[in-house]
Amino acid sequence: PAGSDEPLAWFQAAELKHSRVAMLAVTGYLVQGAGIHFPGMLSSSISFESLSTMKPFESWAQVPDEGKAQILAICFLTELVTESNGTHYTRGGDTPTIVFPAIDFSNVEAAKLKRRKDSELNNGRLAMISIMSFIAAANIPGSVPALINNPAF
Repeated sequence: PAGSDEPLAWFQAAELKHSRVAMLAVTGYLVQGAGIHFPGMLSSSISFESLSTMKPFESWAQVPDEGKAQILAICFLTELVTESNGTHYTRGGDTPTIVFPAIDFSNVEAAKLKRRKDSELNNGRLAMISIMSFIAAANIPGSVPALINNPAF
């Protein structure tokens, strides 16, 4: 309902979740842009090395449909598990976390934990801007002046 804490909790959880995904995306983009890739084959006809020479959307287009389905299924299951675990965060429960193995923060002082959470969120905000800049630079030549003539884009 409008005026309650539920929408704010949902927005905060969504921002944190998107921040974490963006940080992974930026890391993946930079690793691939540096030419680092898994050894071997993604499928019987596509090597990881060949994917690392393409732009992100070209690479995604080369992933077999079965692989795309696996990735989306894992995303769906992760959402299902985190959203249906105990008291929902919009009702006062904990913000969803997916960390393997689970990390115990109970012995970290509150001020230090808050500073680290704020740092994670700020880094995530920067990562969201970064990945969108990377995507723009890869698909719209000259759109990000700092990335012009960079071979990864």
